Amino acid sequence: MPTFGTPSHIDLSVSDAEGSAQWYCEVLGLRRVRRVDLDNRIMIVLRHQPTGLIIGLNQHKVVPVGRFDDRNVGLDHIGFNVAERADLDAWQKELADRGVVHSPAEDTANGAALVFRDPDNIQLEFWWTRPQ
Repeated sequence: MPTFGTPSHIDLSVSDAEGSAQWYCEVLGLRRVRRVDLDNRIMIVLRHQPTGLIIGLNQHKVVPVGRFDDRNVGLDHIGFNVAERADLDAWQKELADRGVVHSPAEDTANGAALVFRDPDNIQLEFWWTRPQ
């Protein structure tokens, strides 16, 4: 079987590309790369400098559903890895300082998670994997 690496990019459908771009840049420290105005959508490309991950924000002209709901078939959430358990506590403080609604960092048998949502209710998560 051929192999593949970690994700190179994630594209999300959002209701307000400019507003979401500002949120992702302010909250997650992403850098705006470019905006493309197409016939059927606006796309703003963001980059996470430390990892090279690209996040595309797409504002479609026709939107059948106005708000993300992770109970629908499709995306449930996106998890971002952190190196240390203490990083979750630091992110918890950062999110609180920025007024971003979030769960407390919760420990599990396999690691710990801190859950929060973007302006369109897309669930995001910081995840630390417990060493085995």
